[in-house]
Amino acid sequence: MKKLRLLFLAIMTVNISYGQSQEECLNNLSIFAESAKVKNYDAAYDTWKLVLELCPKINLAVYTYGERILKHKIKNSSGEDQLNFKKSLVSLYDKWLVNFPSKKGVSRVGDILSTKAQVMIDNKMAGDAEVYQVFDLAYKKDAASFTNPKGLYNYFDTLYKQYKSTESDVTPEHLFNMYEEISEKFEFEATKLAKKLDKILIKIDSGQPLTNRETKNKRVYEVNSRAIGIFLSNLDAIISIEATCKNLIPLYKRNFDENKSDSTWLKRAASRMDGKDCSDDPFFVTLVEALHDIEPSADSAYYLGLLNDKKGKSSEALKYYEESISLETDQYKKAKILYKIAVKFQKSGRKQSARNYARKALKNQPSMGRAYLLIASLYASSANDCGETQFNKRAIYWLAADIANKAGRVDASIKKLANKTSKSYMGRAPSKTDIFSEANEGTKITFNCWVGASVRVPKL
Repeated sequence: MKKLRLLFLAIMTVNISYGQSQEECLNNLSIFAESAKVKNYDAAYDTWKLVLELCPKINLAVYTYGERILKHKIKNSSGEDQLNFKKSLVSLYDKWLVNFPSKKGVSRVGDILSTKAQVMIDNKMAGDAEVYQVFDLAYKKDAASFTNPKGLYNYFDTLYKQYKSTESDVTPEHLFNMYEEISEKFEFEATKLAKKLDKILIKIDSGQPLTNRETKNKRVYEVNSRAIGIFLSNLDAIISIEATCKNLIPLYKRNFDENKSDSTWLKRAASRMDGKDCSDDPFFVTLVEALHDIEPSADSAYYLGLLNDKKGKSSEALKYYEESISLETDQYKKAKILYKIAVKFQKSGRKQSARNYARKALKNQPSMGRAYLLIASLYASSANDCGETQFNKRAIYWLAADIANKAGRVDASIKKLANKTSKSYMGRAPSKTDIFSEANEGTKITFNCWVGASVRVPKL
């Protein structure tokens, strides 16, 4: 309450003209805020509405609490009343934009507009075209604060629905460009979360206790990371229908001449072709060489490594892979490159090299759960190669399961997959009956193959 009084005193110094006296505005603000704080939104509604109408610039709380109040009213009403509350909520975001477009000096326009668009979807207040226009305005005006994963996904989804419409003027070029931009936005937001989470994971690994704030932040980061993972996967599912080699190659060929000096376009085209396994086409070589000529970079060096890998020139490929790593200065981008190299080595059966690069990726990004899953997969695939007895061979699944579990612990975005994978590996490991028959509970099993690790047989 003391903080609230101090806030009111600060507000009183602002020279704004209200429909009511400033004192009345402040009193009414206090009344509805106290009710809203304890979630008594029905009690808060009338006074809040009065403040919104007569004192719209008095405090940001008018809009943050107003949003909660109206969502409560929508949930607990029906018919005409519910429709009016829905309209009021949409209108609230327009007033929010006018009166509080920023917070602490930082623009929130993108956040406000994208939230408005999402509310329009959730409440069936407009068609796809109209909703898309609001999302598009949010993105163009203030992409920095447009970070909600669900909103970003629906931004692209509404564009895609227009693309598929018989009356659409959305071109394939525009569709793919927007996909690249939005997916890059997802990656950007995911990296921001990873940086925050990695600081906490490093502290945990060092054995230091977390503060209450760090524990709370970890949960928030994990929830947001999981949301990004889900909606990015959904985004990829949409584009996968259209982004086939059959569609991509003619499109990129058609636009190559006018974009052959545009490094961003070349990077995106090469990335998409690589991601869709179109890199066997001769045009991929054209893209990569053009990119490396105008802007030698970590990306272009990686693709040159990929091309040499496909030709069977392993030593030349490795040279370019290492060049790619050395050219990248951002540790999180470096981690992604290292992971991609690890995947390539995994596919070619070079398990030890794959693990080495996965571990290097984890040094740059401890929260990269995918790298742990890759290592777990490498171990699981080596069951027949690591052990003299059937029991010892199957024991490697314990090691694989443990690594898969760690993937879920460090990366909430793949926690479900990691748990499922770990459970699968545990199902292949020796059973309690096997352990009883061998009479070896608690003993240590060492894998003298390339794995070079050991596990301890669980106690019954």
